[in-house]
Amino acid sequence: MGPLILNTRPEADSQELETTLLQRGYRLLSAPMLRIEFPQNPDQLDLADVQALIFTSANGVRAFTRQCDDRRYPALCVGDATARTAQQAGFTDIRSANGDIHDLARLIKDQIDPTNGALFHPAARKVAGDLGSLLRDGNFDIRRQTMYDAVPSDCLPNEVVSAISAHHIDAVLFFSPRTAESFVKLIERHKLQKDLVGTRAICLSSAVQDRLSVLTWLKTEVAKHPTQEYLLSALENAFA
Repeated sequence: MGPLILNTRPEADSQELETTLLQRGYRLLSAPMLRIEFPQNPDQLDLADVQALIFTSANGVRAFTRQCDDRRYPALCVGDATARTAQQAGFTDIRSANGDIHDLARLIKDQIDPTNGALFHPAARKVAGDLGSLLRDGNFDIRRQTMYDAVPSDCLPNEVVSAISAHHIDAVLFFSPRTAESFVKLIERHKLQKDLVGTRAICLSSAVQDRLSVLTWLKTEVAKHPTQEYLLSALENAFA
């Protein structure tokens, strides 16, 4: 049997990931650390004079497409997973930064003329970085609108608690600082801090790793580039 992996990513983002893990021989448990919620009565979208859309997550694509049927806008995506979601939603002009928010800012500076109009950013209530500040010196008009919320989970599934207590989980995957923060709080709530000493933490970025530093791990691995493909490479390296 392969190593037992705990996936903490939200359910909507996990189908492709979990299929890949199973194909590579890993066993899986799932404990989404964030629950994505869309407003029941969303605000009207302000798309006047918008030249392109900014998607910093697949959930941004989902939020936008719940409220707007127009797919003619160029979709500026933080990474390939978000770009694939945009493609599945019907967008045709899709540009992927294949990285993090800093890579996305560079893509926008390189490919977008700020004089052609505003950039509309469907965002979560809490965002991981300040894209506006990264683009401030380029005179871009970033029109950010809160369109969904990522709510931290308030419990761990019983089977996950049992597996951690029994030291059965070989590695945990973390894709964002907020999922890491939620995980730490739940580990402390369940008093499982001493039960991760034989477990590996696989982190998308150093910012994710920082949120997990209060826990004692067998080892931590950080993806060389903030993409799912590189995170899976870090997972493989953890067992080398």
